[in-house]
Amino acid sequence: QVQLVESGGGLVQPGGSLRLSCAASGIIFRIYAMGWYRQAPGKQRELVAYISSGGSTVYADSVKGRFTISRDNARNTMYLKMNSLKPEDTAVYYCKAAWGLSNTYWGQGTQVTVSS
Repeated sequence: QVQLVESGGGLVQPGGSLRLSCAASGIIFRIYAMGWYRQAPGKQRELVAYISSGGSTVYADSVKGRFTISRDNARNTMYLKMNSLKPEDTAVYYCKAAWGLSNTYWGQGTQVTVSS
């Protein structure tokens, strides 16, 4: 079965860094577009960053210049390097895999808390 497992979340001080990982299994990872989303308490889930199967990237305006999305097809893993973290980055971060119209999968999420 398909599994997306996020890791790397935690508590970090403002200005700090974290790297999230999303390990995929059960899919042909290299053909899937991948994305990181986040959901803060009381807010809708929002796109943070996206990377196509070919490596093209898109970022939310709020994270441009601070976050970097990448993928390692040999390891079936996607990453999100987060620098200069702010309290407003606090959320549960989810990874998503998508291919075509009906092949969409989500991970279980990892908590990121930015606080002093």
